Amino acid sequence: MNINLWFLGAARNVTGSCYLIEANGIRLLIDCGLYQERELRSRNWEPFPVPPNTINAVLLTHAHIDHCGLLPKLVAEGYKNRIYCTAATSEIAQIILLDSAHLQEEDAAFKKRRHEREGRRGPYPETPLYTIKDANDCLPLFSPVNYEEPVKLATSIEAAFYDAGHVLGSAMVKIALGSGAEKRTIIFSGDIGRWDRPILSDPTVFSQADYVVIESTYGDRVHEDSAMVEEKLAEIVNSTHKAGGNIIIPSFALQRTQEVLSYLNELLAEGRIPHMMVFLDSPMAIKITEVYCHHTELLDQEMKRFKYPKSPFDFPGLKMVQTVDESKSLNHITGTVMIIAGAGMCTGGRIKHHLINNITRPESTILFVGYQAAGTLGRQIVDGAKGVRILGKEYPVKARIAQLTGLSAHADRNELLRWLSVLAVRPKCVFVTHGEEKTAEDFGAFLRQQTGFNVSVPQYKTRVSL
Repeated sequence: MNINLWFLGAARNVTGSCYLIEANGIRLLIDCGLYQERELRSRNWEPFPVPPNTINAVLLTHAHIDHCGLLPKLVAEGYKNRIYCTAATSEIAQIILLDSAHLQEEDAAFKKRRHEREGRRGPYPETPLYTIKDANDCLPLFSPVNYEEPVKLATSIEAAFYDAGHVLGSAMVKIALGSGAEKRTIIFSGDIGRWDRPILSDPTVFSQADYVVIESTYGDRVHEDSAMVEEKLAEIVNSTHKAGGNIIIPSFALQRTQEVLSYLNELLAEGRIPHMMVFLDSPMAIKITEVYCHHTELLDQEMKRFKYPKSPFDFPGLKMVQTVDESKSLNHITGTVMIIAGAGMCTGGRIKHHLINNITRPESTILFVGYQAAGTLGRQIVDGAKGVRILGKEYPVKARIAQLTGLSAHADRNELLRWLSVLAVRPKCVFVTHGEEKTAEDFGAFLRQQTGFNVSVPQYKTRVSL
């Protein structure tokens, strides 16, 4: 069997996850993610390397926007077949894609108005990448599958999804191609979760694969342990409360928001932080939290101790903010409050308005709880920028800037090695992806040294024969 693997995204960068397998005339797309790094966003507008109507199936690892965010464009340009994923991923992806489409339309309209006021014309951002209609056209194509249940995609080609422990419904995808002596197996790690973490089960491990595509987001560092996360979060809340400022948390709607809420629940129950108003200013995060609450079979034993409908993500003082007017009214509240809003990398959404109202206040804290890709507004802030441009205006950074790296839902360097080291049979090749270029290269070198495996760090649009 003639098998080719294309690296069409997240190759020496973090976002835009996308891989294509070609085998005996069958084309399978694994993930179809949106690019979020500023210098790579133009790739979102490029034609797909192969005509979408020639792709036989899409296999979606999970619902983060950098893994599913280009599906509406793929469908708008001709894809009509199934999108396979777990049931939880299907529910969450549909929420995220509709929200993304709304933001695409809203941002394009805003930029067009701004350019007209400034007397200039902008390029493609004045037109939405895709519309709400395009996102809705995706929804009937989602085809939920159970973990570890084989999905036959073609003659001698099948796939199975395994719990990745990263976010609710996240999966690693194992694809078997061919039969007998010609059979080859490929594992796509998706985003690998962590061991002994709250909310979700540990990631699945494998004993055999011919080829492995592994992420490397945190392949160059080791996370703080959970005890340090709680201690640091408590210190930030207490010191900001004492200073009389607000705590602004740019947070991903999926997993990170739920983790923050569960930690706050614990700290409040233990009396380690003062009671205060906490606003979840993200309709998308609110909807996704509801998905967590009705997919309790996917939660770990620690979370199952909560007797539903009581939720580990709820506590006194937590308020859900739905409308734009409600969001705007938060600016007039006196005294310390916490506002959790998207987007997690400050690339759009309500968080920008809360940054405008707090980033110039020394008494306030901007707390980052997730990865900040190169070129994003969030990355500029955590890298120590003295001033930043938000919604077309410059603002000096005077607020305290803090990070909780231990909250990451991604495995760190040692955890990635732990996952890979379970393989009892040496794979033919391990492909390192989904990491910034230096991180991916460093992690590749680390793997070679620790395992002796054949390791490759592919470039964008590299095609290899397996």
